[in-house]
Amino acid sequence: MLRFMPVGDSMTIGSAGEHTWRYRVWQHLRATLDAPFKIVGPREALHDPATDGPDSYEYAPDVDPAFPRAHLAGWGEGWHHMVPLIGDAVRTHRADVLLVSLGLIDLGFYTNARQTADNVRRFVIDAREARPGVRMVMLPVIPNVRAAEDEAFAAEVTRFNELLAAEAAALHTDRSPVLLAPVPPGWDIDHDTYDGTHPNAAGEHKLAAAFADVMHEEWGYGERYGPSPSR
Repeated sequence: MLRFMPVGDSMTIGSAGEHTWRYRVWQHLRATLDAPFKIVGPREALHDPATDGPDSYEYAPDVDPAFPRAHLAGWGEGWHHMVPLIGDAVRTHRADVLLVSLGLIDLGFYTNARQTADNVRRFVIDAREARPGVRMVMLPVIPNVRAAEDEAFAAEVTRFNELLAAEAAALHTDRSPVLLAPVPPGWDIDHDTYDGTHPNAAGEHKLAAAFADVMHEEWGYGERYGPSPSR
């Protein structure tokens, strides 16, 4: 049985009342993956804006009750925060595939592009020490509203994404492949987010498609995501 672990920041954990891209990926894999699988991870909660903490379990009303809510994601967390956690999480939950969306928080508050890329390498090494055959799909940092307004920050995002691509290529092995997903084609912060950063329903589908399509193309998992609903 394949075990997928979503790893990420606020774009991955989601907020109360949302579906999350994690849910969209689960729906897609359940419909198209011809193999048993699980979604695993040490956390289940959503971010609650009322308390500013991971205190909500109220997903969108139409979320399937069968959805496994497990993940390793946190509001305001980045590679910097996940490096100390990933080994134990992978070992405990026997994760086979990590779906990773991190970096915006690091570049915004903690580390520059080079330091963030160094943390990517530490993350991969620690994950492999826990499970040598673990597979990883990494999403580049998607430029947000701050990048649109701050040229220096935008340049740092671009630089990190270049370094991330180089690290993914260097760290890739046949036993433990590392794939780089694309920034979702046509991503528009006015259409695909509700605040210039965090995905709305349209953005959730685009993020899910980025992960699903590269897994299909490279590993034969499921099918291509197909056209995303507009909202």
